[in-house]
Amino acid sequence: MKKYLLLIMIFGFINAYAANGKNIVIPPLFGDNMVLQRQTKVNLWGKASPDLTVLIKSSWGASSKTIVNKDGNWSAKLKTPKAGGPYEVSIQIGDTTITYKNVFSGEVWVCSGQSNMEMPLRGFPTDTVANSAQEINSADNPYLKLFTVTQVASGKQETDCIGKWVECNPETAKKFSATAYFFGKKLTQALKIPVGLIHSSWGGTPAESWTSGKALSNIEEYKNLIKKLNESQGEIKNYEEWIKSHPVLAVDNTDESSKWKNLDFKDSQCADTAFNDADWKTMKLPTLWESTSFGDFDGVIWFRKKIDIPKTWLNKDLVLELAAIDDMDLSYVNGVKVGGIEVAGYYATHRNYSVPAEIVKDSVLTIAVRVVDIMGGGGIWGNPELLKISLKDSNEMISLAGDWKFLPVAQLLADKFYLFSVNANDFYSHPVVPVSVSSNTPSALFNGMIAPLIPYTIKGVIWYQGEANISQPELYKKLFPAMIKSWRDEWLQGNFPFYYVQIAPWKYNAGSQPQKLREAQLFSLSTPKTGMAVTMDIGSPATIHPGKKKEVGDRLALLALKNSYNKNVICSGPVYKSIRIIDDKAILNFTNVNGGLVIVDKPGANNFMIAGEDHIFKIAEVQNNGKKLVLSSPDVKKPVAVRYGWVDYVDGTLFNKAGLPASSFRTDDWKD
Repeated sequence: MKKYLLLIMIFGFINAYAANGKNIVIPPLFGDNMVLQRQTKVNLWGKASPDLTVLIKSSWGASSKTIVNKDGNWSAKLKTPKAGGPYEVSIQIGDTTITYKNVFSGEVWVCSGQSNMEMPLRGFPTDTVANSAQEINSADNPYLKLFTVTQVASGKQETDCIGKWVECNPETAKKFSATAYFFGKKLTQALKIPVGLIHSSWGGTPAESWTSGKALSNIEEYKNLIKKLNESQGEIKNYEEWIKSHPVLAVDNTDESSKWKNLDFKDSQCADTAFNDADWKTMKLPTLWESTSFGDFDGVIWFRKKIDIPKTWLNKDLVLELAAIDDMDLSYVNGVKVGGIEVAGYYATHRNYSVPAEIVKDSVLTIAVRVVDIMGGGGIWGNPELLKISLKDSNEMISLAGDWKFLPVAQLLADKFYLFSVNANDFYSHPVVPVSVSSNTPSALFNGMIAPLIPYTIKGVIWYQGEANISQPELYKKLFPAMIKSWRDEWLQGNFPFYYVQIAPWKYNAGSQPQKLREAQLFSLSTPKTGMAVTMDIGSPATIHPGKKKEVGDRLALLALKNSYNKNVICSGPVYKSIRIIDDKAILNFTNVNGGLVIVDKPGANNFMIAGEDHIFKIAEVQNNGKKLVLSSPDVKKPVAVRYGWVDYVDGTLFNKAGLPASSFRTDDWKD
């Protein structure tokens, strides 16, 4: 929030052992089913009482020994064998021994980004993964192990995360990142060795959230905020203590289909007509509350509004429309539930609920809506014309746009709701913190979801993000490479492989120009040991979450197989190299033609445009010479520039003979 902190915190560790008062803590990254990076010396660490001896033993014969330092921390390295397993690893601290079973030596990859990485194999409620059911049913894979990091934003670098290693089977795979799953599946098929995937993503989040504060301090646009965040650590600690003083309601993660249902927030009276909401503040709806002075918040907020209706409406059926609600709702009229969606994923769905005649007994109606926001934007939002109540089967309506009373009653922090009293003074009595900390705050997700993974020994990273940064493509050109460098600097493993996905074509809002963000990602290939999976041919005009996640995961895996495992595969489509103008023709050269260029005939234009000095682009005629393209237009006598796929949504037409697409590109740097 703009006036105080909304910090998602980790209170305590998961693998904590209170045995004999030795304060033993082992991060959840170490556990049954874990994969350790093969044939290297992996890092292990934890906490315990100072001066205790730590002895690590493995069933493959390697061991390590160290002492807990005066600050209660210990770290050690353990030599791992060639790929294989299952093994056991035991950690003895003093007279307490912790043994991990079903441990494998193999390849470990971190899989991160925003919603297109987060999208599970079973899909989102409103977006599907292609062939999802078949893939889930065949997901038994003894070589593949999965770890999902619970979503956590923090104002400071955390030392631990919440998660658990699991075996890959239909039940675990369906909840896991689809992109990461297909990446891991292809690796196990090609390498025939165990692969461990650590999935850490959060939908709708920008790259700066995933970048370390240290790195952002060197970027002009972020350094003042990072300075202010660092100066606010005392206030952050006070807020932590305040929020911990409130009752906790944990989310039941055992059944994803019902995890958000029937949660008792002790707030049912907020729907009653007689409830006194005089102390509640007001918000103009429809809007996402993050765009108001209220600011960032994940949790539960009640909205209330009283309206006068015509006497001719009494004892008649009405229709309540609430535009869209991010994420879930329970909606009431005169204290009676008239509808609701308690399943995540319907944040853009128009709410349309019937109001039965038997509850329309008075000319004053009380409308109350409980909104549960679990990440990103939250609130009653969308088209103001769809926020209304009307007489059924009639044109008579009353707009509900405008001022509504609202009250936060619970805050969601790391899969736990911290409950506030329905007395407004409770929530607004919190300690004041001058910095907003949420999933969108620069450095907050690095702090909460990447820092706790360091220094777990990994092979590399796959990344799918960029949609949240389309409004600042020039900034992304320096931000994204800085983010990659910040991870490598913190991990202290050198320039480990970092393979990323170029955002897929989609019909963004007018003026968004996502092609410039795609260009920024293309330029990021100049960062050492990176690779980009292009998705120009598998986007969707209807959704920002295209369903062909197998193609995405496979293309990331091809990059890894070629560049990290020296396999003889083709891993990239054509990449624009240079332009040469001869008379009225523009000749384009490419790298990675791999057998020759291919232009696929598809309905409409071929996606190539050509322009002269007037900067007016015309559809180009294209001659394909196998390794070069020759472009011309009867309307452009002296060509200067060429563009390919330079729009928000395009169905890619340029490939190599391996069937891999080219990125959109331009040969100019014009602002128009």
